[in-house]
Amino acid sequence: MNSRETLFVADGKLNIGNFEASALARKYGTPLYVMDGDHIENLCKKMIDAVATYGDGAVAYASKAFATKATTRLMDKVGMWFDAVSGGELHLLLTSGVNPKHIIFHGNAKTEREIHEGVNAGVGYFVIDSTSEIDRLNAEAGRQGKKQEVLVRINPLVSAHTYSAVQTAAPNSKFGFDIEKDALDYVKTINSRENLVFKGVHIHIGSQIYDHTSYDVAVDKMVDFIVKLGENGIPCHTLDLGGGYGVYYTDEDPKFTPETTANIVKNILARLADKVAEKGIEKPFVIVEPGRSIVGEAGITLYTVNAIKDFSVKKYVAIDGGMFENPRHALYDSQYSAIVCDKADEPMTDKVTLAGKCCESGDIIAEDVPLQKAEVGDIVAVFTTGAYNYSMASNYNLNAVPPVVMVKGDKEDLIVKGQTYEDILRNNVVPEWI
Repeated sequence: MNSRETLFVADGKLNIGNFEASALARKYGTPLYVMDGDHIENLCKKMIDAVATYGDGAVAYASKAFATKATTRLMDKVGMWFDAVSGGELHLLLTSGVNPKHIIFHGNAKTEREIHEGVNAGVGYFVIDSTSEIDRLNAEAGRQGKKQEVLVRINPLVSAHTYSAVQTAAPNSKFGFDIEKDALDYVKTINSRENLVFKGVHIHIGSQIYDHTSYDVAVDKMVDFIVKLGENGIPCHTLDLGGGYGVYYTDEDPKFTPETTANIVKNILARLADKVAEKGIEKPFVIVEPGRSIVGEAGITLYTVNAIKDFSVKKYVAIDGGMFENPRHALYDSQYSAIVCDKADEPMTDKVTLAGKCCESGDIIAEDVPLQKAEVGDIVAVFTTGAYNYSMASNYNLNAVPPVVMVKGDKEDLIVKGQTYEDILRNNVVPEWI
């Protein structure tokens, strides 16, 4: 189980906040995403406080991890900024009432429509991540009679201590301009465009990182780059250090607390303050962009056991969800921890593979994990599913995306309705000639 104080066992049953998990499953059905609003709010505040130890800065939530109107409003109320990587995410943030100046528009291949929408909305920063975007964004800002503030994504060529699939600053990464090759030249180009205002630089070195050592290397490289910009007459106001802080999935991972994650951020920013002082330059406005670390452990997914198959080499516990609402095992070989909700205090005597209902051999949620002896009809909870589950869900096999419930204090409610069959087919069109 993860390290959240709001996730605990009482009278043999798993509780999330003030609610029994199995009771939520009976009320709303399964599969069911459950998000803990108190945990989300607490982590946002801890991150904001961590940045405050440095000085002038902001915490921008990475919407790609999990985005709904309810969670966006919750985060906005405590002072979070937001990053968006698509027109859809931008639309959600704007319709949720977020100040456009607190939105950072990312993406390595923005469409013309997205560029238009971002400029029109008045987003705080565009993060330029391709040569073609320089001229396209400059032209769009000119058409709208605006001066668009921009950051430039730099690849600092840092090998983050994480899984290869989630490294984003390797030499072969699709993201950013090479810090050792052409980054300075492209900043100069951007700085010369009449409708673009260069404000600073952005990096992101990877995800699921558990310490600050990789970030220290990245900080050193970026401060040196900022110095180089200054030597070329280009002031750098903002340094966006990205996110990527890890969360607990299984006992193989460190058990983070909100304080642990906040301390990593404090250490990174202390390093930044020291390096800036050492180089004798002005402290930049700093941005960090946590996503997974805010919502990952805040979420659990509840399933009903529909079948059990005990072979000589493997025991399968088949659930009513699968890769359509959690594709991470299929994509990344990700692993999870699980529990039988109403047998939570019983020993985990079985080793099972949680199998999904899709017609795919690879439709697995967790492989060879300890579990209490499960029976058909039991409710099983899979932990740490708040990040990149709902946001990556699909209608594969025409399965419906499940609902999302949020609990906070003594309140619980739907924040996303579950799809119906009608929802799945809503955009189907049969031409008259068929």
